[in-house]
Amino acid sequence: MPGKFIISKTPKGFFRFSLQAANYQTILTSQNYSSLRNCKDGIEAIKKNALSQIEDQTLQKPEPKKNPKYEVYLDNANQYRYRLLASNGQNIAIAEEGYATKSGCMNGIEAIGRAAPDADIDESALS
Repeated sequence: MPGKFIISKTPKGFFRFSLQAANYQTILTSQNYSSLRNCKDGIEAIKKNALSQIEDQTLQKPEPKKNPKYEVYLDNANQYRYRLLASNGQNIAIAEEGYATKSGCMNGIEAIGRAAPDADIDESALS
């Protein structure tokens, strides 16, 4: 079931989006964008790259993958995180919070893959 991208405006006038899964859980939040157009371009980049391959950098000998890809890594607190890199290598999404287990992190990536490709865009928070 597709999710929904919700675009909002920050108190400082930036635009950002969050991706909600079909169960209304927020699974991804974007960076701040200076314009609505750039924010929508960010959404399209997520939709286009949501089903990318995964490069597991937590392995002793990670197998390098070409962009676009998710990189799974351990942060400074020894938590699992991911970042989604577009075909040009630009970081377009990151895990907001660390995951205690690698399987939890992989489930987060799978949730994006289920929710993002066909997600609607909700701009009602802008009015």
